[in-house]
Amino acid sequence: MKSPMGLIVWTIGAREKDTIHALKICWHFPHDLEQTPENPMSSSRRPPACRLRVSLRTPTQTHVPYPKNMRYRRANIAGATYFFTVNLADRKSALLTAQIDKLRTAVRLVQSRHPFEIPAMVILPDHLHALWVLPPDDANFATRWSLIKAGFSRGLPANERISTSRQSKGERGIWQRRYWEHLIRDDDDYARHVDYIHYNPVKHGHVTRAADWPHSSIRRYTNAGTLPVDWGAAADIDGAFGE
Repeated sequence: MKSPMGLIVWTIGAREKDTIHALKICWHFPHDLEQTPENPMSSSRRPPACRLRVSLRTPTQTHVPYPKNMRYRRANIAGATYFFTVNLADRKSALLTAQIDKLRTAVRLVQSRHPFEIPAMVILPDHLHALWVLPPDDANFATRWSLIKAGFSRGLPANERISTSRQSKGERGIWQRRYWEHLIRDDDDYARHVDYIHYNPVKHGHVTRAADWPHSSIRRYTNAGTLPVDWGAAADIDGAFGE
């Protein structure tokens, strides 16, 4: 049904033996936008300001709408440790390993101007994973990634496919605009993400042993005796890592 406040609500009843007796799915729409229950998910008709809210409510509860300026915000904690997944726009490309020297140069240049530590990193043909430790008074990983991406792209011929949106903003089409970022919570979280980074080439079928992949920090660990050379022949690492 449609309320005078521009809210469309569908109530789905449940069987008596179920714990959940009703589920209300609320869609926010501007007052001047006509919507029908038959087509609530039409992307051509649903404006960016619309939000989906799924909640258990009684009829007497007041619905509080999302702020219109609500948007995704990354965690920014100075001196923290972060895990990143950064992908090429073309996931079938092998540009990162084909141009590995340019990528390494871009990372080192940014690292020299905006210091940070890289305890673990792996570079695959179409994406990379990295663990960064930022300085105690610094939380600006976004600028660092922007500079790395731009530095790498600058050294390559502009023959990639570039969307109209990117062309209008003077952007290249090499990298995905967004990237996955995860704030490391504790020692176990740290160890799990280091393992995932080093196991990634095995996961994607590039090698059978993690130490055999040349574009990985695992050799630093095997040379120091922290990991055996045959580590990563098999692993089971659960979690969300942004791939």
